[in-house]
Amino acid sequence: MRMAKGLLGLLMALPLLASAEEIGQVSTVFKFVGPNDRIVVEAFDDPKVDGVTCYLSRAKTGGVKGGLGLAEDRAEASIACRQVGPIKFKGDLKDGDEVFKERTSLVFKTMQVVRFLDKKRNTLVYLVYSDRLIEGSPQNAVTAIPILPWVPVQQ
Repeated sequence: MRMAKGLLGLLMALPLLASAEEIGQVSTVFKFVGPNDRIVVEAFDDPKVDGVTCYLSRAKTGGVKGGLGLAEDRAEASIACRQVGPIKFKGDLKDGDEVFKERTSLVFKTMQVVRFLDKKRNTLVYLVYSDRLIEGSPQNAVTAIPILPWVPVQQ
């Protein structure tokens, strides 16, 4: 019982992260066995900021290893975040808050998106990068959203 309470406490302490929805994909390399190498486009909403959706494109390795989840995906990614409704903060925002994280190898490598608030320019900034347990990659991409009033479209 004590262990179950400790595990529940640990799970509650984990940051709330967004989960991605696949928008589409294109094949880049044909593989005779297993899925092809591809570029996947995913969308996720910022869990702490209503009215913001981010679109992430990244490479997924195919073949037998990729099909079994054993391949290491490349570090390159592209991100574009957009205001899709009125922006409302759900609590305090901390610079460098993790918004999205996904494993890109069996154990040691992850791709993550973090958020910064540029108060001087009233802008949300999102950074995507890949890290590895021992050595990360300097490859990254950034996008920014000015915080503006939302005007709904009249029909």
